[in-house]
Amino acid sequence: MSINSATPADWDRLRKQHPPVERKPQIDESLMKVYLDLADKERTEYEAKWEDESLEDIIARQDEEEEEDVVNNPDHYNTGNIECIDAIEESMSSVAFKGYLKGNCMKYLWRYDYKGKPVEDLQKAQWYLAKLLNFVVFEEED
Repeated sequence: MSINSATPADWDRLRKQHPPVERKPQIDESLMKVYLDLADKERTEYEAKWEDESLEDIIARQDEEEEEDVVNNPDHYNTGNIECIDAIEESMSSVAFKGYLKGNCMKYLWRYDYKGKPVEDLQKAQWYLAKLLNFVVFEEED
């Protein structure tokens, strides 16, 4: 008999011969205590670190620590009087610059799943693609 030709009676008979194994999850109490102790220690340390800080202090600190926009305006590409991408564009022919933009799209799409920052790499690929699209649209208008 094949599994495809089994009738409900066959399944019932099989279920009676081989009842399902009912197992309750086993919790290692000593391991659970270790995890709970670590969590409690971490919470205590966190609370001690920030207990004297007021809401105003937290907001002020967050304003000071504003995260850099690593996709649209990374700090390391904006030193001097000209943005790096503009200098690259000026140093190349339009064909070469389109190739540069296309290559960067491909680079970020290629590695997004391997480098540990998939969203950031996909956003960078999108940025280069938007730059390429904008370049091609305005190039055609000229």
